Amino acid sequence: MSIAKKAPAGNRSRAARGNAVPGCALTAALAAIGGRWKLFVVYRLAGGPLHFAALRRSLPDVSAKVLTEQLRELQADDLVSRERTGPVPAVVQYALTLHGRSVLPVAEALRGWGMAHQATLAHDGPDAPADVRAACETAC
Repeated sequence: MSIAKKAPAGNRSRAARGNAVPGCALTAALAAIGGRWKLFVVYRLAGGPLHFAALRRSLPDVSAKVLTEQLRELQADDLVSRERTGPVPAVVQYALTLHGRSVLPVAEALRGWGMAHQATLAHDGPDAPADVRAACETAC
């Protein structure tokens, strides 16, 4: 009996990730920045380059394996650059590329929408209460 091992969803090729609706700009955008952690990574790198350990510490709920996969996908889409500094074992710095910085207004708009959505779900009207804003600012 042969047991076929299924590849994890994160290991799909770039072509496979972007084929939901071929030729659609929204599909291309979601392939580049979609996923649970990519916008968090972009948001963290907005403040400047970080090495892997610092990035990992700033996102404690993500595993090293998943963070590595997300960084590789962001690199493949030219949103993040990776630079080795020094001899082996070298510290690797990750930074947003110019193209990656163009995602920041989208991330901020999505964060703002998320705060309004939280307030709507909490039935507190269009403005989020202070505790909801504080929790979001801490997490984001």
